[in-house]
Amino acid sequence: MKALRKYLDRIKPQFQPGGRFHAFESVFDGFETFLFTPATTSRSGCNIHDSLDSKRMMIIVVLALMPCLLFGMFNIGYQHWLAIGDMSFPFWEMFAYGFLALLPKLVVSYAVGLGIEFAVAQWRKEEIQEGFLVSGILIPLICPIETPLWMMAVATAFSVIFVKEIFGGTGYNIFNVALVTRAFLFFAYPSKMSGDGVFVSTGSICGLGQGTVVDGFSGATPLGQVATNVGDKIILTDITGRALSYWDMFLGLIPGSVGETSTLCILIGAAILLATGIASWRIILSVFAGGFLMGFIANCFPTELYPASMLSPLEQITLGGFAFAAVFMATDPVTAARTNTGKYIYGFLVGVIAVIIRTYNNGYPEGAMLAVLLMNALAPLIDYCVVEGNIRRRMRRLNSKA
Repeated sequence: MKALRKYLDRIKPQFQPGGRFHAFESVFDGFETFLFTPATTSRSGCNIHDSLDSKRMMIIVVLALMPCLLFGMFNIGYQHWLAIGDMSFPFWEMFAYGFLALLPKLVVSYAVGLGIEFAVAQWRKEEIQEGFLVSGILIPLICPIETPLWMMAVATAFSVIFVKEIFGGTGYNIFNVALVTRAFLFFAYPSKMSGDGVFVSTGSICGLGQGTVVDGFSGATPLGQVATNVGDKIILTDITGRALSYWDMFLGLIPGSVGETSTLCILIGAAILLATGIASWRIILSVFAGGFLMGFIANCFPTELYPASMLSPLEQITLGGFAFAAVFMATDPVTAARTNTGKYIYGFLVGVIAVIIRTYNNGYPEGAMLAVLLMNALAPLIDYCVVEGNIRRRMRRLNSKA
């Protein structure tokens, strides 16, 4: 690391005003501060600096996402092997298949998002913000594996420009960037974001996974099966027709968006975020509480008209993107409520609204995305009401003493 530090110090003058590459000063600064904690200090006043800056916080979130990412790669391969009827399930071949299927989407997400952020930072002559370190990995994880690369590029560009940069960059956006990307794709290209053919990769990649899709194959997700269910009973199955158990749902060996299927891996990520103090336990707890309560209420009044009402509360919080949204989306410190009481209200309403949408809207079986985006818009109002309520209570106490 010392050799790298000396090398950066030697070339740094070339990227400063007057240097040969001064036009890329922001780019150099972004890479330097990513690798090393800045040693600069304030010139006046009394300041305390913490080595855990926003870049380090973003890196911890990326590390917390690793279990979902790695399991998602494996599950891509596993679902493909099920689809072609090959029951040998070679672990490393399945993982390699998933890695090669997901890698282009990660590259496109980061290339487009970071490219725009680098360009804007240089244009504004500002430091490069680090928020897209997380958004860049979230976007491929919440999209179906068969999402075309050009669509992901267009949606990422739209989200970074119109949801983030137009408001001032990292820390100023009112909506979650990754979720707006997902929403853009869903409403602009609905046929590529839902249905039976987008959640399971069926083609071979670099010679891996060669085979023909078996008869009776269905790539419908469990929530997709619920939305089209007919009758007073729901039997959820995998893509070959085998009935799913609670363990299958919890472990995540089911079709779905890449990073959202495994509740186990999501909880591992939650443990990392909570242990490091990055995410708010109040939000995570209240999202699950709200979803479980609303799922229980809906299950008390099951009806064939709304098949999702027949799901148990446990199925409601383990299927789809609910758990992923609770841990990695609702806890976004920029777009979530910031007061402690507001966090409880915000998270609870996210859970309730997510289950309401997926239960009572058969045309949209997944409600977590819209629930978080809706509450992003209401988070400032929640904080305002909480603060005003505190002020009124204190004024009443003051007047009573007077």
